[in-house]
Amino acid sequence: MPPSKSTTTSTDGTSIAVYDYGNPDAPTLICVHGYPDNAALWEPVAEHLTTDFHVVTYDVRGAGESDHPSVTSAYALDRLQDDFAAVLDHAAPDQSVHVLAHDWGSIQSWHFVTDPDLQARIVSFVSISGPSLDHAGYFLRRRNRAAVRQLLHSWYIVYFHLPWIPELGWRTGWAHRAFNRLEQQDAEDRRSIGDYVNGMKLYRANVVPRLIRPEERRTDVPVLAVSPDADPFVTTPLQTDIARWAPDLTVKVVRGGHWMPRNDPGLVAELVRQHTREVAGLEA
Repeated sequence: MPPSKSTTTSTDGTSIAVYDYGNPDAPTLICVHGYPDNAALWEPVAEHLTTDFHVVTYDVRGAGESDHPSVTSAYALDRLQDDFAAVLDHAAPDQSVHVLAHDWGSIQSWHFVTDPDLQARIVSFVSISGPSLDHAGYFLRRRNRAAVRQLLHSWYIVYFHLPWIPELGWRTGWAHRAFNRLEQQDAEDRRSIGDYVNGMKLYRANVVPRLIRPEERRTDVPVLAVSPDADPFVTTPLQTDIARWAPDLTVKVVRGGHWMPRNDPGLVAELVRQHTREVAGLEA
């Protein structure tokens, strides 16, 4: 069954497209997509979870049918947090929710779950292939082999900070060919050029400031950090060496590549069910 669509408005006036699946009286699971995806990423996962959850997805600003602010500063993590809070109040007013996130969805969700006010409304967090930028800032300061290895995997971030060349690559198509080889998936690409181009502002607004001046951000939310063992972008230590910041942490290294929600939605759904049941005390 297709989702029902609605919109909500963030504090700066940005319109956010929201999609609901399943029984609205069930526990709410908010799914946050990454770059260069839109909310359609979660459709295969939602199909597995609608009997257990009220699944809510949304197009992150700059993607899909949400507004596309033109200025880079509009994509700062604090603005993304305002969007999440608007979706939370719109889809699950006065309720606590579970959060599932991937890639840049995980990066921004780490910002949410380490916020003293918001984390009180988040029951659990499943993060796939995405670290906290603040935690990453401390991780990279170690200058050990694991940090160097992650830097080598992060070459594309430097590329995204170049003027006009990345935009040209997406618009002319040659960047898509290189990207598709890394993505290694055959599913229909439902992204727009805008998803590719606008989303680079996420990197430009946040990566350098956060890595240079990281904050000590902690959370008591139960976290499941899922690390695919063949992820070409995010290494396992960057995602999982975080017990200092998230003491209620479970780590799972699984077989697969970066785009698990698209390529193995059944496994993602099962990991969510397992984690939320453990948090609820229904499993040992």
